Amino acid sequence: MNGKGRRENPLQAAIAKPITQTPSGELEEIYQAHHGRVFGAAYRITGSATDAEDVLQTVFLRLLRPGWAADAVGNLGAYLQRAAVNAALDLVRARREARSVPLEEVAPRLSQDSRFRPDRRQDARELRAFLRKAITSLSPKAAEIFVLRYFEGCGNPEIAGMLGISENDVAVTLHRSRSRLQEEIRSFWGETL
Repeated sequence: MNGKGRRENPLQAAIAKPITQTPSGELEEIYQAHHGRVFGAAYRITGSATDAEDVLQTVFLRLLRPGWAADAVGNLGAYLQRAAVNAALDLVRARREARSVPLEEVAPRLSQDSRFRPDRRQDARELRAFLRKAITSLSPKAAEIFVLRYFEGCGNPEIAGMLGISENDVAVTLHRSRSRLQEEIRSFWGETL
């Protein structure tokens, strides 16, 4: 309450307080250096430029939280890439749970080659949408490892370092995830095992 006995609007109180401890110049430098990597990671997962922009905004707004400091993060690029992967997976999971927003708003083309028939491109879009949904059914850690490996192109040692786990754990998780996804893809195409 304020001095006049009225309750203060929480939004106005939040706006009145500075929320950042990260100097704007430092944040701008971080953004300029890493926004492409964050956007690219998000786009590869969501398949939507609009969703990737939302993830980009979410990741960089998190840097404005009190107590966050770039120097406390060992590898800032890897940290931001993981943050993008996790935020994009969260977004796709939320969409899957809501079942009201399609993931394929802006579908990337597998190939720009005109020799491919339109039905093949449609099949590819359907498979990408199915794969995105299937990835979100993995555990959060398995989904993150899968995306870092196959969407972001990180090697097993790099993933192990990012996540603080052994390379063996990465390899086992990838093997299990691939096996599970292969089964789901086979069922998607109507193939029997």
